[in-house]
Amino acid sequence: MQTNPRNTSIFDFHGKPPLPKALPISLQHVLAMLAGVITPPIIIAGVVGATPAEKLLLIQIAVLASGVCTLFHLYGVWKFGARLPAIFGVGFAYVPTLIAVGGQFGIEGLIGAQLVGGITMMVVGYFIQYIRHLFPPVVAGTVVLVIGLSLYDIAIRYMAGSGNTDAPGFGAPINWAVGLVTLLTVLVASQFGRGVVKLSAIMVGILVGYLLSLALGMVSFASVAEAEWVAVPEVMPFEMEFHTAAIVSMVVICVINSVQTIGDLSATTVGGMNRELKTRELTGGLLGNGLTTAVSAFFGALPTSTFSQNVGIVAMTKVISRYVLAIAGLFMILAGLSPKFGAIMTTIPYPVLGGATIIVFGMITMTGIQLLIKDELSARNMTIVGLALALSLGIAQVPAAIEQFPAMLKNLIGGAPIVVAAITAFVLNIVLPRTSLADEAREREEIARADAEAAGQTEGGPHAEEIGAAGREGARASRAAGGARGG
Repeated sequence: MQTNPRNTSIFDFHGKPPLPKALPISLQHVLAMLAGVITPPIIIAGVVGATPAEKLLLIQIAVLASGVCTLFHLYGVWKFGARLPAIFGVGFAYVPTLIAVGGQFGIEGLIGAQLVGGITMMVVGYFIQYIRHLFPPVVAGTVVLVIGLSLYDIAIRYMAGSGNTDAPGFGAPINWAVGLVTLLTVLVASQFGRGVVKLSAIMVGILVGYLLSLALGMVSFASVAEAEWVAVPEVMPFEMEFHTAAIVSMVVICVINSVQTIGDLSATTVGGMNRELKTRELTGGLLGNGLTTAVSAFFGALPTSTFSQNVGIVAMTKVISRYVLAIAGLFMILAGLSPKFGAIMTTIPYPVLGGATIIVFGMITMTGIQLLIKDELSARNMTIVGLALALSLGIAQVPAAIEQFPAMLKNLIGGAPIVVAAITAFVLNIVLPRTSLADEAREREEIARADAEAAGQTEGGPHAEEIGAAGREGARASRAAGGARGG
């Protein structure tokens, strides 16, 4: 009896291709996600005033958590896990909220709020099939758009030399030169590159910027020499504190991130597997992401989410083999177990990170716009988007405007524009009457017809309506007679 040959297809989720064939595609995923994984902990470390050792820990655990999270979702446990060809890890979507919470309550308040946010995400996953309609593209798109817009100042500060405007040498021409060279490299690689170069444009930009910084004497390897080769993560490296304003902010962004996860998983199945997302996969993905976010808090890792850039790779290459993506997850785990690797990441100068990530922030903004145009740009929807943008970004630019508010409310809406945008869009979407472009066109026609009739009555006197009615009746009779003759 002849047995079936082993499935080695890279275009089958259960396929297990030979390692030489799988490895280059796996490294492609690693390159695409690596910059997105290490940059958030570097940003947050600067915001909370972390020591060099704490900064190194945040990077190490972020890389490790991203690898574990990816494997967890590829294979799943019970009802948890998407079981789809998707990459999960510490992502940019949370950064504006993490900056606001970390700046006010420190890393302890951030981690405590993250635990509650992860639990909330699991609740959303459990009930998602019943509440999915409350987050249409006009709400999700508005939130993603504000996420992108609120990150621009971070990239500009980094290109100028530091996350702190009071840092020595901030804004020096040499910093801008390195940042612009990095940005230009990313642009050239993404627009004119081919194959792996095109797909890993951000890493190519970081490499070029890093080499330039090295030649200019802007890189210090002191932390690398002191770092250990291998270290096992410890439980509760940071204490947890629970502040109401921090928790509310984190709960809001976790709920919104659930909506973004829906979009990424849908794009994975439609673009890579030519089918719609199943309810079981959606529920498992959200439950799993909530679980990993909550568990990560106990190890000092930041919240996890899907990686849109890796979704794009899957949709473009159609490579959906779980084995291929699992290799990428294993590589991240091995890198995360080595503090030496994390120490090398901390040597990347701020201008290099700024030049490489500003285009990522721009793409987040464009993703929000793409979500918005999935729905009709009716007057109702434009009102929702416009008011959410005006209130969220306006308050963020003029924080003194809410200084008289109660402390908890001020901390909630003053720190992160994403919270104001999400609440505004969510409430308006529920309250405002649901009208389409067709409804608005009919309304305009009715108004125009009423104005015309009112004008006719004014010009024709008291009998104008009767005369007009008689004329319309005569026209109908004439058309009917013409039709009878033609027959």
